[in-house]
Amino acid sequence: MKDTSAGFPGRNTGAVPDWDALKDRVDALNNRYRHHSATAVLEGALRDPEAGRIAMVSSFGAESVALLHLVAMVDRKTPVLFIDTRLLFAETLVYQQEIAERLHLENLQIIRAEQAVLDQHDPYGALKLSDKDRCCDLRKTQPLENALKGYDGWITGRKRYQSASRANLEFFELEEATGRIKVNPLAFWGPDDVRVYMEENRLPKHPLVAQGYPSIGCLPCTSKVKPGEDPRAGRWRGEQKEECGIHFVNGRAVRPGQEPDARKGETA
Repeated sequence: MKDTSAGFPGRNTGAVPDWDALKDRVDALNNRYRHHSATAVLEGALRDPEAGRIAMVSSFGAESVALLHLVAMVDRKTPVLFIDTRLLFAETLVYQQEIAERLHLENLQIIRAEQAVLDQHDPYGALKLSDKDRCCDLRKTQPLENALKGYDGWITGRKRYQSASRANLEFFELEEATGRIKVNPLAFWGPDDVRVYMEENRLPKHPLVAQGYPSIGCLPCTSKVKPGEDPRAGRWRGEQKEECGIHFVNGRAVRPGQEPDARKGETA
């Protein structure tokens, strides 16, 4: 079998990534799985040498259980990274434990910022009030980037219907800032597909959904959504912010203080 590891920056080979080769690899993966199901895309991502070493990143939010169930059906040993910002709803933490046990996830990894780092940069826990971008970067983006250093790509729950910036989302995409491959198995699913899948597989909903939270993040930055509002209207309400920073917009990384007008993405 051909050795494809040299092109992956996550393999710690010390080699400079061949960006053209990585782009060609992503194009080849999309062509190979273009007309396949979400399950087939997942199987390809986790078993195809062209995809490399893959982890799943999950918020255990409102729709996360559908993709978590699919991953568990393919391979329960898949690394599942859950970022605990220490600002999450208590209901999310309980739900995370319930789902992990129910699906028998064998490689769940809880990712947190080191307490020493929080003590240094947010000693009073006030960033969530004064600078939400820095708070997201400190508690979510940086810990995730550190956790992903050993991987060539990661699985997300993003979908085309969620926003205009995702309208052309493909199953596989290249993070040009890192060289990692991002896998979006549910890219072509609609809201009804998620609902039906959860109902058919009798998957429990996040308890906050019934209370008016169709999109769930950290407690200080998530509010209830009124009937008729966009499902993500409760995220960072009143702020010029739609992205926590762990995703990429138009193939480019968005970080606090950079390209504020381009921050049109959404978290998974």
